Amino acid sequence: MATTQNVVPMLIYEDIAAAQRFLVRAFGFEAGVLERDRGGQVIHGEVAMNGTVIWLHRATAEHGLASPRSLPAVSGGVVVIVDDVDAHHEHARRAGAVIEREPTDQPYGQREYSARDPEGGRWYFATRNSPVRTPV
Repeated sequence: MATTQNVVPMLIYEDIAAAQRFLVRAFGFEAGVLERDRGGQVIHGEVAMNGTVIWLHRATAEHGLASPRSLPAVSGGVVVIVDDVDAHHEHARRAGAVIEREPTDQPYGQREYSARDPEGGRWYFATRNSPVRTPV
């Protein structure tokens, strides 16, 4: 996928191809490339939504990169703004996503839910209920 993004999130997975299939099926991303090494192992993948690309990188000890599956805690997540968070939640639940928190209205002006992917990555999906606040 061609991109002109200046910031590209990179997520680490033990099985990039399986992660890509899940993200497409459960969360509605578009599948991008799956690049393989000479031995056929997937070493890079991509998914996109509304023109924003996320890179999927393989877990490698040599680079100090680990899947959330192998960690005692997850230090971050990805927030994705969608048109209808309730419909998105229902689709993700039916597709097998582990739902951590049901859709809930938040005091900061959005309705959101949280889910985990099969390797334990944390995802938040939200619909804004009010305009985004301008920083002071």
